[in-house]
Amino acid sequence: MGGKYRITGNRYPRMRRPRRRGRLVAAGIASVAVLGVGGWGTLQLIDVFTGGGDKASAAGGDDCARTAGASPSPSARPLPEPRTITVNVLNATTRSGLAKKTADELKKRGFKIGDVGNAPKEYDKKVKGTGVLLGPASARDTALPVLGTQLPGAERRTEAARDGAAVDLLIGDAFKELAKKPDADRALTELARPEPAPTPKKGC
Repeated sequence: MGGKYRITGNRYPRMRRPRRRGRLVAAGIASVAVLGVGGWGTLQLIDVFTGGGDKASAAGGDDCARTAGASPSPSARPLPEPRTITVNVLNATTRSGLAKKTADELKKRGFKIGDVGNAPKEYDKKVKGTGVLLGPASARDTALPVLGTQLPGAERRTEAARDGAAVDLLIGDAFKELAKKPDADRALTELARPEPAPTPKKGC
């Protein structure tokens, strides 16, 4: 073109709109984010297929092993049968005839009867409860629990210096009668029964 609109120099005006840099930057950021998420997902899949969860499995396995390996908890030692237990029946109350009557009932239930009579001075008229079961230290978990099934409310005591295996049943002021035989037999059965093994956890 000529005249005052003549173009001079070696630069020419652009005939198209300039690109928007904002769009390019946003597109770049989006691409980086997509690649990052994809890479993280790939790593997770690799962990799954290559045993990345071994620690959790191992921890769970230990629990299962402990549960499965647990065994019943029987009594520390076999409980003696009533026929092997000698019981001295001693009356610590002012009521007469209780010792003989109680001894006769225990004999019917299979216990061996030793001495029958009044309690010694240290216990005479001093037992306020239903009774006291007294024996050597070795009777703590053997003869005393078995005799205790016949008089559930009785207190149990042991004497370390006591000789022999016999145990005493000291009748107290609150005594009325021995436990009913069916109840005593049931208690004796439960006493001799070992604890059940724990149930394995689900998923083991």
